[in-house]
Amino acid sequence: MNYQNYHLKNSDVPDMPEETDCPQDNAAVSRIIETGSILSDNGEYLVQCMTIIGQIEGHYILSPQNKTTKYEHIIPQLVAVEQDRRIDGLLMILNTVGGDVEAGLAIAELMAGMKKPVVSLVLGGGHSIGVPIAVAAKKSFIAKSATMTIHPVRMNGLMLGVPQAFEYFQRMQQRITGFVTEHSHISAERYNRLAMNTDELVMDIGTILDGTEAVQEGLIDSIGDLNDAVRALYKMIEKNKRLSKKRKPHR
Repeated sequence: MNYQNYHLKNSDVPDMPEETDCPQDNAAVSRIIETGSILSDNGEYLVQCMTIIGQIEGHYILSPQNKTTKYEHIIPQLVAVEQDRRIDGLLMILNTVGGDVEAGLAIAELMAGMKKPVVSLVLGGGHSIGVPIAVAAKKSFIAKSATMTIHPVRMNGLMLGVPQAFEYFQRMQQRITGFVTEHSHISAERYNRLAMNTDELVMDIGTILDGTEAVQEGLIDSIGDLNDAVRALYKMIEKNKRLSKKRKPHR
């Protein structure tokens, strides 16, 4: 046995999912690996489940050590969900530290503009630019153990300390604040106060809200788990179907 075969046989790398005789199963596995999404077609309704995990990657590719969500994967899927007549609703699950501001806002704007039922569920964390994505859904849930971090826009790396740079940050923060307040029940004044809090984080400014506090502040609609999120999505789908039947002309 040569060294290469021995290394492959005894490595700790987890085995890849085995190929099956069913093309649909293979396609589903590949879809989960590539995009973190799956089309759930064995339930009462046809639901697309998508995930926002790790760091939201924007125009710059992050290092391989980072768990990332690529916005160029999410955006086409959102368009496909909205256009596909077979799909009844979208369940968006978040566990993210945030990431690229413009990429996150782009995802949030698309979600908010969808006519189909959209429900979000924050598990673990929905931090930074993950907040607009969470509130963009028509109904939002958060686990009791989950947290959300509210803080102002920041930039890593070299930055010119000129008035125009600070004005740019201020305008970008206004975009985020405007979107969050428009799609939740928190006021702009309260959101900015939480973002500029200097008494909580040791190395930063901002506020960390647990699940209960996020609901109390009006960011998230309800405390809930997966079952709650799916049930809420089903109710929205049923309502849409009833309205569609009423709108159909009688022959």
